[in-house]
Amino acid sequence: MAFSLDAPLAFHILNGFFESQSYVKGFEESADDKTVFSALHEGPDPTTYPHLARWYHHIAATQGLTEKAPTAKAAAEDDDLDLFGSDDEDVDEEAEKLKQQRLAEYAAKKSKKPAVIAKSMVTLDVKPWDDETDLDKMLSSVKSVEQDGLLWGAHKFVPVGYGIKKLQINCVVEDDKVSIEELSEKLAEFEDYIQSVDIAAMAKI
Repeated sequence: MAFSLDAPLAFHILNGFFESQSYVKGFEESADDKTVFSALHEGPDPTTYPHLARWYHHIAATQGLTEKAPTAKAAAEDDDLDLFGSDDEDVDEEAEKLKQQRLAEYAAKKSKKPAVIAKSMVTLDVKPWDDETDLDKMLSSVKSVEQDGLLWGAHKFVPVGYGIKKLQINCVVEDDKVSIEELSEKLAEFEDYIQSVDIAAMAKI
């Protein structure tokens, strides 16, 4: 349904809106621009409504539309004044600069967001040599391994048979900093307590 935006109040509101906006929505021309353009039955006076006039003539140029009749006030001031000819290029440049500025501001804001650090939750099975292995010392040996990106968590001793218990311990690692394979090799170096180290479970968090 067609509508009209010829009232002075509408011109005033639109002029204020286009003072900081290049288009009706977003950074690109859309169907909404055509709708508002069609609702303006005459070109806005650039002296009274400079921002609206800039948008109006830009849309007229990009759509290849014939210019609507200028306001009576503008015609009376100068019948030979071409408001939309030589200034089109300047208007386009201004709109493009504003668009690029908005895009740059958005990119800068987005770049300030902290990067997501990839982490994994890992459960390790640490097996002793036999039932005589000191499990507390085995646990202390495991937790003595410290490095950037490694955080030890909860643990428990799980029976495996014949009076032997294995150590099951959780840890959180930053994927870019800690290799689970290398961590397992470091733990296996405690040969007095540890027979083997296996990955019981691993999940991304």
